[in-house]
Amino acid sequence: MGMWALLDAIWEMPAEKRIFGAVLLFSWTVYLWETFLARRQRRVYKTTTHVPLELGQIMDSETFEKSRLYQLDKSTFSFWSGLYSEVEGTLILLFGGIPYLWRVSGRFCGYAGFGPEYEITQSLVFLLLATLFSALTGLPWSLYNTFVIEEKHGFNQQTLGFFMKDAIKKFVVTQCILLPVSSLLLYIIKIGGDYFFIYAWLFTLVVSLVLVTIYADYIAPLFDKFTPLPEGKLKQEIEVMAKSIDFPLTKVYVVEGSKRSSHSNAYFYGFFKNKRIVLFDTLLEEYSVLNKDIQEESGMEPRNDGEGDSEEIKAKVKNKKQGCKNEEVLAVLGHELGHWKLGHTVKNIIISQMNSFLCFFLFAVLIGRKELFVAFGFNDSQPTLIGLLIIFQFIFSPYNEVLSFCLTVLSRRFEFQADAFAKKLGKAKDLYSALIKLNKDNLGFPVSDWLFSMWHYSHPPLLERLQALKNSKQD
Repeated sequence: MGMWALLDAIWEMPAEKRIFGAVLLFSWTVYLWETFLARRQRRVYKTTTHVPLELGQIMDSETFEKSRLYQLDKSTFSFWSGLYSEVEGTLILLFGGIPYLWRVSGRFCGYAGFGPEYEITQSLVFLLLATLFSALTGLPWSLYNTFVIEEKHGFNQQTLGFFMKDAIKKFVVTQCILLPVSSLLLYIIKIGGDYFFIYAWLFTLVVSLVLVTIYADYIAPLFDKFTPLPEGKLKQEIEVMAKSIDFPLTKVYVVEGSKRSSHSNAYFYGFFKNKRIVLFDTLLEEYSVLNKDIQEESGMEPRNDGEGDSEEIKAKVKNKKQGCKNEEVLAVLGHELGHWKLGHTVKNIIISQMNSFLCFFLFAVLIGRKELFVAFGFNDSQPTLIGLLIIFQFIFSPYNEVLSFCLTVLSRRFEFQADAFAKKLGKAKDLYSALIKLNKDNLGFPVSDWLFSMWHYSHPPLLERLQALKNSKQD
């Protein structure tokens, strides 16, 4: 009986109270679910202290232990940062942080001579202050992650000066994109009439296509140095492979990722007949700064005050040789080009745009509901930007969680298909060894809890990918 009475009492509450309560409840439900999954995975890190039998040929016990400790540290960090984030978000909602920041933005506008009728100007000030708050509260966590965890496990290559300069640059570049785009979007919603959601969607589609087009040429070089891959065997073989599958390659770049981190990657970008491939220097054995440093160190004379240095250097040379051989790099690229050839990139864009259209349509349906604004402390005004924030971030959160899980499942399927494509190109053996090397270089832990990996992993676990390639190697 008590349960029904409680449900009745909840139902009797005003709509805005029910909305607010449901948003908070859902947020904590997701947080507890994620924490439960993380605990399951953490148990795997703690209890799997020896290399499992099926991994005997793949991973030596020293690398296995290193990756286990790295992932344990990351999971501890993830727990505390996740808890902080959830508590911060809850306190902001409970104490009316959003309407407070809106009022502060209005005051700033007032000082500059803009009255309440300048809603778009106030919205931009609100965005600037909100992103500034987010950047400042996130900074200690980012510093700890980079200079304690990544440093301890040998990945961080940044100095504090480089890190801070990078963070400021990121913030400024983000504002240069976010503020003009937001002001135009708000303007379109204001003047678009009954069908504003169609114009708003088309606008965001154009913006995303423009950003994808200019990102690698104009935005990424602000942060990292891109140099064309020098003429030679690797470049020739990349061009031959691209031609064999009709990939319209125009340029191949090497990006100096090693200034930032020793994690490695490769990707392609560009529309239509203008595709470029980007390889991280940490992916290429012969370009890796780390390998050059180790070679220089191994040539150093040990100091007179003991034998320790030379032993340490020998260990470094043995353990830290990083990156892939040319054949393995080609296999990794075969996998990446598989995503293009199999239409994965286009499929992802279509799904993203269909989702975007649906969200704008539902936004158009809900934006007139005053109780949504009252629920979050906006009793007198209904600013468009706040409507976007409430509906996209809070009201759509259950839908976003389901969509995110479905996209994760789809991504794993695409990864298997891209592996199979590389194998069709005759790269199974090289991709097999490349995946093992990349897992070792990035200290990936090859054992995972099934529920954790099902919910989180956008790439299949290493063993599953190797098993699929092994079958093909035997074929």
